[in-house]
Amino acid sequence: MGHKQEQAVREFLDAWGDETRRPDVEKIVSMFAPDGYWELYVPHGPVIRGRESLRREIQRQLGYTEWARCGIVRMWSDERSVVTERLDHFGRNGRTVRHALMAVFDLDDQTLITAWREYFDLHDLSRQTGTDPARLCGLEQPVEA
Repeated sequence: MGHKQEQAVREFLDAWGDETRRPDVEKIVSMFAPDGYWELYVPHGPVIRGRESLRREIQRQLGYTEWARCGIVRMWSDERSVVTERLDHFGRNGRTVRHALMAVFDLDDQTLITAWREYFDLHDLSRQTGTDPARLCGLEQPVEA
């Protein structure tokens, strides 16, 4: 069950690139429903809603990362949702940052993402990158459209 939803999420995560290729921002944004949203970290993170806001947030993140790779550890799904356990990596200032997280994706009938919620330890990322948690996740500026 959920095969096409899982395939869509795998394609979406692959669009974020790896050590040799930058994220395909237009593909990532196109995989969201027009009013889809990304909750950057649950429960208190910003909610980035709509394709233009999503594009801006991804571009913001590209301003401080050299590359990104989404590493699926486990995946579960039903006809509407996909849950991933991941160990992501990204490059920052010549170093590799490891980023363990869970994410829940809700998809519509066309397998467009209507909601993407990420659960992770923001303070672990802050410690690894030497960046204030609020700045790391864009909380110092409004991101919702």
